[in-house]
Amino acid sequence: MTVRTRYFVIVSLLVVGVGLGTGLMAYYVGFPTSAFLVTGGPEELRYLPSTSTVVAYADVREVMASELRQRLRESFATSAQENGQREFQELTGINIETDIDRVVASLETSGSPTTNRMGTGVVLARGRFDEVKIEGLMREHGAHVDVYKGKRLITAETPKPPTPPDSQSQIPAVPPIPQTPPTFSLTFVETGLVAVGTTALVQHVVDLHTGGGASAATNEGLMERVKAVGTGNNVWAVGRFDVLRAQANLPEAVAERLPPITWFAVSGRINGGIEALLSAEARDEVSANNLRDVVRGFLALAKLQTSAKPEYQRFVDSLQLSGTGKTVALSVDVPAQVFDALRAAMPKPPPGKE
Repeated sequence: MTVRTRYFVIVSLLVVGVGLGTGLMAYYVGFPTSAFLVTGGPEELRYLPSTSTVVAYADVREVMASELRQRLRESFATSAQENGQREFQELTGINIETDIDRVVASLETSGSPTTNRMGTGVVLARGRFDEVKIEGLMREHGAHVDVYKGKRLITAETPKPPTPPDSQSQIPAVPPIPQTPPTFSLTFVETGLVAVGTTALVQHVVDLHTGGGASAATNEGLMERVKAVGTGNNVWAVGRFDVLRAQANLPEAVAERLPPITWFAVSGRINGGIEALLSAEARDEVSANNLRDVVRGFLALAKLQTSAKPEYQRFVDSLQLSGTGKTVALSVDVPAQVFDALRAAMPKPPPGKE
């Protein structure tokens, strides 16, 4: 990957890497009701496709302010991470600590299980951004600007994965079919709202913003499940497990052992530790009962393995299986002591390598 492409990728993946990655450790302390739709969920759902396979949300601002995040930062922060964040701000004018408030993301599956393309995605981020500076910096690093329905789309080709060294000298038996390089784009949908992702989906965000139409907010099945998790937590994800499984091209032996789950949901909140709820909706009650039996087996094994490790005992004891009918749910409470134990168990880096 060239230096120019590398920096543009850093910018475009800001929300995915920071918003959703660190967003998995968010602590709920309240959120303005004006940011949510009347039907439930954040208002940005109006700009995501109605065909979204998975939607996810994270309150990045509260992630950065959470007690756990500060604790982890003190325990695991390295000079490389600090330099990377500083470099990112110099290149984009975006301060991850203060400029991003929240993110909403969407994944669409596409293609066939025999292709390498699992799907396309788009992320919407709310915050404070210097649009002129960001566009200028991106253009310096190889992007070009197009206008789509009055919005400026900053677009670049998706970088190709590096070729394995042992395959560089091999001549393919069949010449590859020429394909148009996939592109991803970034646009400022409105003041303080940026969309980044696959170009076609970013254009669709603009379509929904300017003219309405069918969006994730009009998908009744999706919104029913978003309402169940979206207003009481500041990090969650909801999606169609059956669609993801069909597109995953899993080995037959693995696919046969996966339970017939249709929907899944993950939600959480954090203070000093993490409280989370994982739920799955099976195809029928028989499948749900079978899934509960599998989970009970894992729980019994976990308790056996941690019986001599009191630092993990509270975590294992907090795992509670519930649910009725076709729904299976597992709640979990990860105390701060578990993170302390993990840190203590990690190998210490050599001096000067932190």
